[in-house]
Amino acid sequence: MRYFICFSYFGKHYHGWQKQPNAITVQEVLEDALSKILGKTIDVMGAGRTDAGVHAKQMYAHFDFTEIEDTHNLVFRLNAFLPKDIAVENVFQVADEAHARFDAVSRTYEYWIVQKKNPFYAQQAYLVKYPLAIDKMNEAAKLLLDCKDFECFSKSNTDVNTFLCDIKEAHWEYVNDVLVFKITADRFLRNMVRAIVGTLLEVGLGKMDLGTVKAILKSKDRRNAGASAPAKGLYLTKVLYPQNIVKTHG
Repeated sequence: MRYFICFSYFGKHYHGWQKQPNAITVQEVLEDALSKILGKTIDVMGAGRTDAGVHAKQMYAHFDFTEIEDTHNLVFRLNAFLPKDIAVENVFQVADEAHARFDAVSRTYEYWIVQKKNPFYAQQAYLVKYPLAIDKMNEAAKLLLDCKDFECFSKSNTDVNTFLCDIKEAHWEYVNDVLVFKITADRFLRNMVRAIVGTLLEVGLGKMDLGTVKAILKSKDRRNAGASAPAKGLYLTKVLYPQNIVKTHG
């Protein structure tokens, strides 16, 4: 039987989601907890790969196991076992062919920026002290909606087969005292959101204009775009799936 697990994590102490040698990752910690509680080696497949230091307010993964009679109890035991910076919200059965990564129809990220020193956001947002032209940053963000190939914002030497992404929304807005960039697409390339944010910040600081951003998009060259914004300000906030993948709720 296949199960989806919905969870969140604060990524400061992890080298991203995906397992790797000689570095602690969220996938490794979650698999270890599931394996010890269920008494069998459990492998999980995540909805995506967040980079080192990136956070997730909503993340999904799937795993296979025999029938779990009480998924609510499993959630309780997992949360008691896992470290404080990883929390499980739900475990539920899905169709046997359901896939946490390939069946996701959209993913939403937020990037948080504060404009003055704030101890409560020191590890949660990127501090940009200089004034930002938010209207120009939003004009530049609109250009993303008409683009399909985002090789210019992809990490170099990546192993993807295509750089095509369908961005459905991309805009900046203030949420209380935090400047939030929200972006939704069917898929994202590695380091893509942080590269986009870094480039839009160049626009906001007056170092780039719309013509430059258009040229960057056409160039398909990562070297032409802005520097990647720090990982600590990035959050995966929502992953959407077709309703028909859910089999039963525990």
